[in-house]
Amino acid sequence: MTGFDVIQLSYDEPLADVLYSRLTRVFGARVKRLHGVAPMRRAYRLTAEVTDTSQFFLADGDFAIDREFPAAAVQPLAEGVSMRVWRAVNPINGLSYGYGGLKLIRGDALRQLGAAVDVLAALPGRVEFVDTAAGVTRFNQSSYHAWRAGFRECAMLARGSEYGMDDALAQQRIAAWRASRTGEFASYAALGSRDGVAFARDAARDAGQFAALNDPGWLHEQFSSRYGEQVIAG
Repeated sequence: MTGFDVIQLSYDEPLADVLYSRLTRVFGARVKRLHGVAPMRRAYRLTAEVTDTSQFFLADGDFAIDREFPAAAVQPLAEGVSMRVWRAVNPINGLSYGYGGLKLIRGDALRQLGAAVDVLAALPGRVEFVDTAAGVTRFNQSSYHAWRAGFRECAMLARGSEYGMDDALAQQRIAAWRASRTGEFASYAALGSRDGVAFARDAARDAGQFAALNDPGWLHEQFSSRYGEQVIAG
């Protein structure tokens, strides 16, 4: 058990119900869910209205929590810290970093969100990064979901991480995404990473165009226009 609420933020992930049940087995009865809200910035802000605790765990709809995660041992955020991020293991390329990871976050910080495409990078205050993984990011649940993950993440890495990641590390992570070969739908994540880098290059000078990364309808249209017939044909 933990003194923090837990909120699963889901949109269209096929395994969201299963992963919600997994969260309840680890955290107990305090797990809530916010589903189907767009755009992403609005969804994140609304989680602060769902929680009954001032700090709460936030899990993506495709995050599979480690069954041994020591929830009861987690300490509250210190003054001036708006969010703590645990790593998540990427199932198709072996990377383990903050992408898709579990978060402990302040509701008040979410109410003061600034502007950033990588939405939570615009929180006020400091962000803590934990060097251990809290689970696996199961984004590869379909060809589309795998493509979308590679597209969004590599577009943001190629443009320049809003968390201050150095360029060399960003390029290493892009290379790992592009080389994805193992796991379900890995080839679509690799395609998405290549498409995302190209999009970042074309949209680099247009903040409005780049913000489309947080529009699920636009993302689905991009995938369908490129690969829809290929997916249907199997």
